[in-house]
Amino acid sequence: MFDWLRETALWFQQGFASTVTWLEHFIISVPMYVAAPAMLVIGALDSSLLSLPEINDYLVVMRCAKQHSAVFYFPLFAAAGSVIGCMLLYTIIRGGGQALLRRRFRTEHIERVERAYARWGFLALAVPALLPPPMPFKIFVATAGALEYPRWRFMLTIMIARSVRYYVEGTLAVFYGENVLSWIKENGALVLAIVAVVFVGGLIIYLIKNRKKPAVEKAAR
Repeated sequence: MFDWLRETALWFQQGFASTVTWLEHFIISVPMYVAAPAMLVIGALDSSLLSLPEINDYLVVMRCAKQHSAVFYFPLFAAAGSVIGCMLLYTIIRGGGQALLRRRFRTEHIERVERAYARWGFLALAVPALLPPPMPFKIFVATAGALEYPRWRFMLTIMIARSVRYYVEGTLAVFYGENVLSWIKENGALVLAIVAVVFVGGLIIYLIKNRKKPAVEKAAR
């Protein structure tokens, strides 16, 4: 029985590796008007119903390493695909409510994420969206649906965060080539964490300044 299980696991592993290899050759070789919608589909599937760890990151890096000009726009298609997939999962969980959420994830994990939303607001969604695997992300998406997090804020947060992530990876691929994949596995979380801190810090400063403007205008009146 255990031999059968090992053989089955090996078969799935080999099948996944073959799929990734095929996708790599496909995304690299086809024209951009084919690769772009393909990334939308791949990103949507990965962020919703399937789980293809790092596949978006990998394909963005491979395309940008081979075609340097793709770094200006290709990451946007990966980010948009991720938004579509996240919206699908968000909508499913929002329709099913807490009952569906708790069938999909462990209660203690859900409670931890709910506390993060209560304390940090949109940052509880933005930071996980920025960080690469093994950082879990679907539970944050699903919990946002169960908590009825505002749709447009949800979509905008993921689009910005994922765009930053894929643009950082694509830019690194332009300068360091395909080797950036192994480098990202070792240091990617640290780099993207720094980017996240800078991004969030800039956003907080912007929000503080905007809050001060109405107060100054009222005082002037």
